[in-house]
Amino acid sequence: MPQGQPVSVPDDGLTTRQRRNRPLLVVHTGIGKGKSTAAFGLALRAWNQGWPIGVFQFVKSAKWKVGEENALKVLGASGEGGSVAWHKMGEGWSWVQRDRQLDNEAAAREGWEQVKRDLAAETYRLYVLDEFAYPMHWGWVDTEEVVEVLRRRPGSQHVVITGRNAPAALVDAADLVTDMSKVKHPMDTGQKGQRGIEW
Repeated sequence: MPQGQPVSVPDDGLTTRQRRNRPLLVVHTGIGKGKSTAAFGLALRAWNQGWPIGVFQFVKSAKWKVGEENALKVLGASGEGGSVAWHKMGEGWSWVQRDRQLDNEAAAREGWEQVKRDLAAETYRLYVLDEFAYPMHWGWVDTEEVVEVLRRRPGSQHVVITGRNAPAALVDAADLVTDMSKVKHPMDTGQKGQRGIEW
């Protein structure tokens, strides 16, 4: 592994080993492709370590077939790595069906309540809160509450949150933030999403 030089070392009283193994809050945001994909790659590494994984999809419809879902469920059931639980919290993008927005808001709030219950119970070692930046950005879920709950989460629970427009308070609280920027995309020239690439 690369041995980088830290810009600063926190005055937190932790040893290097203790600091290395502390739970992380990770945010993947920005307008580019790959935010969820990167989070699911992290889930694969967690599965390999034998960690229980909870995936919570907040905006994508429960009817959509997500390629990573099938792969991670098969791996989780294999008995070789960690377990995988997959929770679909939304009914689809709010700008597709505006009349369903209230249902989506309620589903997002209930999804967050379930995450809070699981964090309190230390149900998973890794939480993938896929597209969770959107409910915070839209005001469906209170960002300050999210930050406070995540700051106080017990044990060694890692959390990765994906989605565009991650609120500044979340970005400030996170340990690792990646902003996915778009340089080029096939859709720019009218090419539709394709099987095996987008899903």
